[in-house]
Amino acid sequence: MTDTLIPNGCKTNGPVESGYFKKGCNPFAQTGRSKLQNKRALLNQQIIKQMRMRAGAENLLKATSNNKVREQVVLELSYVNSDLQLLMEELEGLNSSVEVYQNVQETSSIPLIPLGLKETKDVDFSVAVKDFILEHYSEDGSNFQDEIDDLMDLRQACRTPSRNPSGVDLLANYFSQLSLLETRFFSPTRQIGIFFTWYDSFTGVPVCQQNISLEKASILFNMAALYSQIGTRADRQTQAGLEDAITAFQKSAGVLHYLKETFTHTPSYDMSPAMLSILIRLMLAQAQECWFEQITLPGIRNEFFSLLRIAQEAAKVGETYNEVHQSMIQTPIKNNVPFFWTTMSELKTNHYNSLAHYFVSTALLDHQLMPSDDEDKQEKALSQIYDAMPEGRSPVDILKDKEERRRIGKAHLQRSIMGHEEAVRTHSRCRHLQKLDILSDILQAGLKRSLTKFEQNDKEEEFTDYMLAPDIISKTEKKAEMEIPAATKGPLSVFSAKQRWSAPRTIRLRLQDRDLGFTLKGDVPVQIQSLDPFCAAAAEGVKEGDYLVAVGDTECKWLGVSDVMKLLKDVDEEGVNIRVVSMLDSSSQPMPTKSATYGGLPKTYSMICLAHDEDDKKSRKVAKKPSFLSWGLKNKQKSGSTLSLPNADCNGPWNRPCPTYPSSYNESGLY
Repeated sequence: MTDTLIPNGCKTNGPVESGYFKKGCNPFAQTGRSKLQNKRALLNQQIIKQMRMRAGAENLLKATSNNKVREQVVLELSYVNSDLQLLMEELEGLNSSVEVYQNVQETSSIPLIPLGLKETKDVDFSVAVKDFILEHYSEDGSNFQDEIDDLMDLRQACRTPSRNPSGVDLLANYFSQLSLLETRFFSPTRQIGIFFTWYDSFTGVPVCQQNISLEKASILFNMAALYSQIGTRADRQTQAGLEDAITAFQKSAGVLHYLKETFTHTPSYDMSPAMLSILIRLMLAQAQECWFEQITLPGIRNEFFSLLRIAQEAAKVGETYNEVHQSMIQTPIKNNVPFFWTTMSELKTNHYNSLAHYFVSTALLDHQLMPSDDEDKQEKALSQIYDAMPEGRSPVDILKDKEERRRIGKAHLQRSIMGHEEAVRTHSRCRHLQKLDILSDILQAGLKRSLTKFEQNDKEEEFTDYMLAPDIISKTEKKAEMEIPAATKGPLSVFSAKQRWSAPRTIRLRLQDRDLGFTLKGDVPVQIQSLDPFCAAAAEGVKEGDYLVAVGDTECKWLGVSDVMKLLKDVDEEGVNIRVVSMLDSSSQPMPTKSATYGGLPKTYSMICLAHDEDDKKSRKVAKKPSFLSWGLKNKQKSGSTLSLPNADCNGPWNRPCPTYPSSYNESGLY
């Protein structure tokens, strides 16, 4: 399958096995990140066990009328619900464990929030795909066991992707293959019998469906999560590292946006439109924060215009985090968003707004309008940081009046101190935030700096001034924006699961006066047209509109007209065997029935999920044989077909012309 799964003979970089496929990280590696992911998988299993017990107890409560039994069941239900609550709190703790994702060299940067990878269960494609090949394409499915195992190996590797661009390429590669797999084997009018199970990354609740769109959506979510982990891991003490972090967070937001717009009825809560909107805002806010760190990394010049510019940049970061915080505290989102995330966004709102007020106060207190200064330019700069000037004073009056500058500067310092104190209080409210010593040091340093500045400009003989400094208008030179992957056209539906085909028919083709009795049309594959009803081919069983799939021993499913004619021009008097297939009417196929649901659990939670054997093992690979899926190749080489198959380029999933995200399917209503 490798030749078809990676069209155009695209080779991957780095360590590979079985020809092309990159492998994931060692699942047994005892890194901090792998330990968290393993603990997440264990928690998911414990949650599903408790949910089974709760569903059984609720069913028993409905079925029995014995008061003694009902009392016992109610008592057991209280225990189960308590256990579920504790497990949910543990899962929230995993989503709050951000320290293991940070760069190990970070000593002076506020920690960022990554997304955890969704966990899944093993999927065995073998039996279902082989049965479908035999039934739909009339070929022996056992000939392709090796290719099916390659696909299963690729999926298994996607469960533990490396935290670097190679890991993203791995997920993008598998996503591309899912689009091809969908058209070849997943018919819209029947179920193939493959169940995909994924666990919600926030609640741990499993979702099990036969719809391949659940698989595609979950892979996209993990791709966005991996980008967020790459951004979090970047070295934010260097310009290059900060640029990498900005790019990673913007790409994460772009993938989440694509997921939100393409899969609009996802059954998993972590992929619901409301939750995805919050995650997009969070990723963009962190990208904006990294941009602020990038412009302040060389140092901040103690100069009037530079200070006002940095103040507005800090206000922009505070504004974006305030939007994140306001969206997180809305019902019912707040019940599932980790408390750590909510408090962190509130803390950063106060912290960066306080920095903005500090820089404005420094500009007013440390600098006076000198005769050599450009008065008009300073007036314009000062007027642009306020919606309304303090107490209705004009910018020129403030700039020229030394006491007024000091008074307004102190008012900004007071707001800075108040904001830093609120950030410190917010930090103390969350036990997970208290574990981040570097965060506590940064907040205390900001508060101490503002207090020192206030003391330096405070006079003992002054009365207390209750003036409230106005808000600062946010402004940025570079707004964080989503980097959305290019949605391109997917594979054409010729030899696909959406069509019904007759079994291949072998016809003995003989020429009459060097005439075939028909003409060929189409690019790839070729189709028979203008068939003479009295020719030898028609008498043998060739029909108008048949597709020519083989001439002699040569497969020609993906050969053009000129190539097929070269094979036919050398036919002698004895003739040659050709194989043709006919497209059947698919309108009479029955619609699939919905999967069974498990009482008491969400309707998307299938009984199959509960009965699925975790210890299923794949069968051994068989010897390599000519692949049915090699239809995607010309002349059995690794050149791409003309059917625009999804291309998994090895130079990165976005910065390439190859299609990665097919948009020609109606995926918006698949759930």
